[in-house]
Amino acid sequence: MLKVSRLLLFFFLLQATEKAGAQIKLPCLLRDSMVLQRNAKINIWGWAAPNEKLTIHFNKKKFKTVANANGNWQMQLPPMQAGGPYSMAISASNKIVLKEILIGDVWVCAGQSNMVHQMELHNITYANDIATANYPNIRHFFIPTTTNLQGPQPDLAGGNWRSAIPEDVPRFSAVAYFFAKKIYDKYGLPIGLINASVGGTPIEAWTSEEGLKDFSTLELAIQKNKDTAYVNNINRTATVANAASQPKPADKGSSDAVKWFEVSYKTKGWHPINIRGYWEDQGVKDLNGTVWYRKEIEVPASIVTRPAKVFLGRIVDADVLYINGVQVGQTTYQYPQRRYQLQPGVLKEGKNVFVIKVTNTAGKGGFVPDKPYYIQAGNETIDLKGEWQYKIGDVFAPRQLASGISAQSQPTALYNAMIAPLTNCGIKGFLWYQGESNAGAPNNYAALQAAQINDWRTKWKQGNLPFLFVQLPNFMDASYLPTESNWALMREAQLKTLAIPNTAMAVAIDLGEWNDIHPDNKKDVGERLALAALSLAYAEKNIVHSGPIFENQVIDGGKIILSFSNTGSGIISKDDEELRWFAIAGADKKFVWAKTKIEGNKILVWHDAVSRPMYVRYAWADNPVDVNFYNREGLPASPFRTDTSSP
Repeated sequence: MLKVSRLLLFFFLLQATEKAGAQIKLPCLLRDSMVLQRNAKINIWGWAAPNEKLTIHFNKKKFKTVANANGNWQMQLPPMQAGGPYSMAISASNKIVLKEILIGDVWVCAGQSNMVHQMELHNITYANDIATANYPNIRHFFIPTTTNLQGPQPDLAGGNWRSAIPEDVPRFSAVAYFFAKKIYDKYGLPIGLINASVGGTPIEAWTSEEGLKDFSTLELAIQKNKDTAYVNNINRTATVANAASQPKPADKGSSDAVKWFEVSYKTKGWHPINIRGYWEDQGVKDLNGTVWYRKEIEVPASIVTRPAKVFLGRIVDADVLYINGVQVGQTTYQYPQRRYQLQPGVLKEGKNVFVIKVTNTAGKGGFVPDKPYYIQAGNETIDLKGEWQYKIGDVFAPRQLASGISAQSQPTALYNAMIAPLTNCGIKGFLWYQGESNAGAPNNYAALQAAQINDWRTKWKQGNLPFLFVQLPNFMDASYLPTESNWALMREAQLKTLAIPNTAMAVAIDLGEWNDIHPDNKKDVGERLALAALSLAYAEKNIVHSGPIFENQVIDGGKIILSFSNTGSGIISKDDEELRWFAIAGADKKFVWAKTKIEGNKILVWHDAVSRPMYVRYAWADNPVDVNFYNREGLPASPFRTDTSSP
């Protein structure tokens, strides 16, 4: 009898354990404060015990479903109009209650760092926008960076829905926020932003294996990467090789014997140098290593008594800031803007010793020009530009680094982990801001973009969902002679994407910064995407959503006549000067800057030295500064060329 009782107890405990372990679970995306797509069937899905019965209570209605033999379940709820907030209860062996659910429009926002960039990274430019944000019905779900080389995974790594209010909006994508705000201001309907974006990533990482089936090289990489042993072996070998060639730290400024940042340190052998600027442009040739900058800064009592912040623009690559011997700020890579908040007591009245250690491993090192360098306290500022003293702390010997496999740069890896888990979710469309990481090899981008768009639309099974994207802005040094440009080729590839139905492009050729791949102006980017959405996704008939797009050319003697679409209420020179950045060439394709004349919605282009013109290029450069070719609605024309097939 005792044995029977123990056996019954065992089975009872086993049943209880199985039941507890099989509680219903929802995907990360389905949680409190989520936004569900209006006017479309609503998918709710998750996991439970095999064959378990589930009940969903939502909007005063009850729905029932059963998990399949693998424990997967999904329920389609009927379409609903915009509104909320609602609660949803899902019951089986346990009960989950979701609160503050809104019904509105959901947009998937994806790409690389310019789609990542949060409002808080631009909190000087958008300080008022952050402080006055009062849009609780605009919500943002940021997906943590995750990769998977083996195949699509069923769920995300985490994430939460946040509302556009001052305490949460700093973590919104700036581009996505300004996009949503413009849509919300017009319609007043809830907007959900699902942000799947990772800095420094190529388009192929965001496309599924099926989407890349026509790209043999990528398909081969996908199959190889599925072999975990292969990937681990390459990365292990690279790590060992790089560790063996890693020089031992030998920075003279931070040795045990001497600290160059200490106030008591007596300078010897230091030389003048300017901030702003790179040291390669100031007599220090081809140096990778550490360079120390030092200067005494006079600080008045009025600044000492108030909260202060140090602005150090951007520095290539890494920096550590010391004030009066105390480390007050550090950044480990080149892209973030340096804004260091000072704790009380760091600054003192009179002379203060500022020391900056800069570490650079490639290219020009130092302080990026045309960026802010000052101390600010209230309305008072102290300029930090000008002559400093410098000394070399360490010189890195040239070395060849072994390459490993960075998962987030591999084909399908980000799609598998960050896009595939979203495809059950009903959405309004896609926002895409990417291309910088493919600019080194632009010739294949148009095909890759077409494959990605088709792939995502196929996976979502919602027809030709609107796909809105940003053309790369102006960036890098300006060239004042006609030249070739990979960034121009990338913009051309993006322009070709407009041949795909239900796509629209936000031109950003006037929104970049020559010295920053992450330009500060995110508002105009977001609002131009919103214009595209109003026209494409919301069918607003009177919206001009794009600047002029090249259509065709006609050669008329010594002139070429250019025609355009998207001219709106007319073509203009924004500053009333002659149109800049038009180049013309004959059969030899030796381009020279052209004369231009606007006639109605056409442009005449010519040059007296080119008697038989054949080709025209516009804004064909990395950074065509101060473009002035717009329509009257204030939207810039897309760069283009006629010496190749056009979209």
